[in-house]
Amino acid sequence: MSSYFARIVWSGDAEEVRANKHSRVHEWQLDEGLKVPASPGPAVLPAAVIREDAVDPEEGLVASLSSCHMLFFLDLIRKSGFTPIRYEDEAEGVLGVIEPRRKAIVKVILRPKTVFDGEAPDHDKLEEIHHKAHELCFIANSLKSEIVVDFRE
Repeated sequence: MSSYFARIVWSGDAEEVRANKHSRVHEWQLDEGLKVPASPGPAVLPAAVIREDAVDPEEGLVASLSSCHMLFFLDLIRKSGFTPIRYEDEAEGVLGVIEPRRKAIVKVILRPKTVFDGEAPDHDKLEEIHHKAHELCFIANSLKSEIVVDFRE
């Protein structure tokens, strides 16, 4: 069994907190000292208390799923005899209401595009490998959200 850790650090001014005008900008501290600026997104809170150029939790979730899927896909497609040389995904998470006053990322759409050196797999082979990658992805297995892999090559 493996464990994964993240340290989340935030601090604020007491008077601003009391007035609900405090910054929501914080930091994700990950492996080996990597520090990632984080903040709610502009769809959640006003610009005065966020940082638009920081990762927000919803983006982090979508990126984690996309990254996990990609890593399994690259391994599986290579083992199938193909040589991927570029992979790009324009993943999208959809925030929706799951019951009154509760929201969730209800759907994630992965849109991977792969470039191959030499022979490329046909549509059926891509579908098979993306399906296997999805089944193996730890993040996908952890989510209740609908996950769609739209790999139109």
